[in-house]
Amino acid sequence: MKGDYQDLVDEISALLGAPATLENRDFRLIAFGAHDSDDDLAMDPVRTRSILTRQSTAAVRAWFEGFGIARATGPVRIPAAPDAGVFRGRICLPVRSRGIVQGYVWLLDQEPGKPGPDPAALAAAMEVAQRIGVLLAEEAKAGADLSREFQAVLTAGRGWQQDMAVAALRAALGPGGDGLHAAVCVAPWPGETPATVPGAAAVCVVPLRGGGAGEPGDMSAAGPAGGLALAVLLRLRSTDALAPALTAVARLLPRAAEPAAAAAAGAGAAGPRARAAAGAPAGAGSTTAAGPLRMTAGVADPVRGLAELPAAWEQAVAASRAAVAEPRFGPVAQWSQIGPYRLLASLASDPVDDPAARTLLAPAHRELARTAEVFLDCAGQAGRAAAALGIHRQTLYYRLGRVEQLTGLDLDAGEDRLLLHMALKASRLA
Repeated sequence: MKGDYQDLVDEISALLGAPATLENRDFRLIAFGAHDSDDDLAMDPVRTRSILTRQSTAAVRAWFEGFGIARATGPVRIPAAPDAGVFRGRICLPVRSRGIVQGYVWLLDQEPGKPGPDPAALAAAMEVAQRIGVLLAEEAKAGADLSREFQAVLTAGRGWQQDMAVAALRAALGPGGDGLHAAVCVAPWPGETPATVPGAAAVCVVPLRGGGAGEPGDMSAAGPAGGLALAVLLRLRSTDALAPALTAVARLLPRAAEPAAAAAAGAGAAGPRARAAAGAPAGAGSTTAAGPLRMTAGVADPVRGLAELPAAWEQAVAASRAAVAEPRFGPVAQWSQIGPYRLLASLASDPVDDPAARTLLAPAHRELARTAEVFLDCAGQAGRAAAALGIHRQTLYYRLGRVEQLTGLDLDAGEDRLLLHMALKASRLA
């Protein structure tokens, strides 16, 4: 498929006599034409970064989208902006299929005072762009069409059933099945499977409760009973190039950089059209009787081939749960960066009910529990813990004494500390 894109980009470059660059609608580089110009302006910082990192920054994307390229049906001329690193004007050819923008072809415009591309050549280039749009749409549709095979892998019982499901998905993906992928869990998911997810090889929706604790598909602590999770199998170019994948995942979340309450209020006020334009799924930011649902995403370690996909999915689910437990991980958490939650999330899905910590975890002792957690996070260093809590050291000692009374644990004993620390962290997952 990449060869098809490259051939079409080269065809546009030949038609217009200028090197062309193809990006998808998320400004991720797909193909680019070579150029032999000695003009430094032909490789301004924006184009250079796009080719080297295979993506554009959010600021660059917002600047170009401000010229209406997402709504345009024909070529759009964009002037130079040296302050933004755009030393040469651009011509943008929207790549559409059935009225939906799939990406953009970019060309450097002629210098001021020189004639631009011939209208007939531009029209011919737009016809090629339309062919590219058909290919992009078909590729996205192929990922959605694999939802049944992908879902089977995530919900099959361990053993021969899972092996058969993995083999079926690999066969459906063809040669791409042996490539590098990352599993992603977005939960709780409020609606149907999205029509397209940029960079996805397969997408499906699975139940949050798929069976008893420890069984395949069980995500009982990831959200409310009867809820759903969105599963995404993202294609990767290398293990070091997760940034595009994380960007694609973040756009599935409603106002991912904001707190849950702001996301719910903002999405509701904006209305469905504005939310859809922002990339938020229908129903995102919904609430329950317990309050706003905080949608989070977990990204597993990259895997090559599909044999380890079931284990990668478990990683993605655990990372999603950790993102709820610890907002510092952000709305999109990577398995490799969630620390002790890698172990805690795999132990059990049921709420923690250790007899030693049961009383301390009651709502009436929330401040004492927080004090104990910060103290243990600080490796038992009283000075650091008191500073982090903003209290006097003697107040800290008093509270820790109360913690020992409530739990029956000795905070000078390593195993007692470990038990309490695990119980406090695990309680966040519930």
